[in-house]
Amino acid sequence: MRIGFFTDTYFPQVSGVATSIKTLKTELEKLGHTVFIFTTTDKDVNRYEDWDIIRLPSVPFFAFKDRRVAYAGFSYALKIAKRYQLDIIHTHTEFSLGILGVEIAHALNIPVVHTYHTHYEDYVRYIAKGLIIRPKMVKYLMRGFFKEVDGIVCPSEIVENLLQSYGVQQELRVIPTGIDLVKFDRPEIQAEDTVELREKLGIAPDETMLLSLSRISYEKNIQAVIKALPAVLAENSAVKLVIAGGGPYVADLEKLIAELGVEEAVIMTGMIAPSETALYYKAADFFISASTSETQGLTYLESLASGTPIIAHGNLYLDNVINQKMFGTLFYREAELADAIIDAILATPDMDEAALKEKLYEISAENFGRKVYEYYLDLKISNDFSKEYLHEESFVAKVSQLPLVITRTASNLPKRILVSTTQQTRKMAKLSLTKIKSIRDNMD
Repeated sequence: MRIGFFTDTYFPQVSGVATSIKTLKTELEKLGHTVFIFTTTDKDVNRYEDWDIIRLPSVPFFAFKDRRVAYAGFSYALKIAKRYQLDIIHTHTEFSLGILGVEIAHALNIPVVHTYHTHYEDYVRYIAKGLIIRPKMVKYLMRGFFKEVDGIVCPSEIVENLLQSYGVQQELRVIPTGIDLVKFDRPEIQAEDTVELREKLGIAPDETMLLSLSRISYEKNIQAVIKALPAVLAENSAVKLVIAGGGPYVADLEKLIAELGVEEAVIMTGMIAPSETALYYKAADFFISASTSETQGLTYLESLASGTPIIAHGNLYLDNVINQKMFGTLFYREAELADAIIDAILATPDMDEAALKEKLYEISAENFGRKVYEYYLDLKISNDFSKEYLHEESFVAKVSQLPLVITRTASNLPKRILVSTTQQTRKMAKLSLTKIKSIRDNMD
């Protein structure tokens, strides 16, 4: 297949969305497909850095200066999409490039699938302090966009439930984003390397290192972990929290740390190099997160791929991932966080190699790419079926081949009834895809 990704966010911008897109591109290419990225310009890269990355003129988004929106080059993008003979379009944003991707898919009469990456209710507070877009408005905005796509990838059951609550009618398929295991296996990182890092951070061999690694913003809820520390330290003084990353909430966390008097137990490293991420995971005893805004949370998977268990706020996604105690400990209310940390330190068993290997394939990029391709295949079958049998003109043409009396009857029907009948037939055809998929699976 020749696949077009449309996204406002891509490298060198650092985000979970950019990582997910890059991962999927790599895995689809391993399967023999060609993937083109339609994205925004960036001051740190040449606009024409590679033939398969098409960058459109863009400006910073006013509410998030590190994110951009395209404002021109749309006809150029359509021209390129035609030239590259795309088979399917996959949008990864609901804004400028996402809307463009949908319009190009319609122009080329090819299917368009969308991944819903972001839980916007947690972010509208940044747009004019929530005065322009309120959380309750999000579902109406999203529903309007989703009406134009053929299917939606949900990175977790959390997203699936959310979109169902919005009243979204399109097919939803849960496909968790996988990670590149090679980046976190890293056999070259030896025990002495992790010991050296811990010494550099001021963490003794007999102390427990909790690692928070993310963008430092309000919705990541690192403040909840800091607030739990006094209770944890009262039970176990040999605990250190390492906060790795940067962001707009750093000063607020520093103030909170001082107010609680836990300066000796908290180390803030600032931004760390991507090449050091696996080292930090492996040096830690636990990865910890109290965030409730994650639609999936790739850092959880990165930690497991590094062989480090997690402590995290439970949700539908993590309930499936953390299905054994050795993988981590979940809590469901902030009041339970301190107890969860103490329990994890006391009761987490060593990783069982066989169970870990099975878990790693489950969360792997390879598995992710294969499942997304299967979804593309189903959508393409549906689209081809619709083009062949369900286009309104085709419908009328086929009716004309029936006995004359039926033809006359159909031609005398009000147009709205004929269109309605066609729409119902299209719905029935889409329902039949389940049977088509079943047949295809039995043939594999």
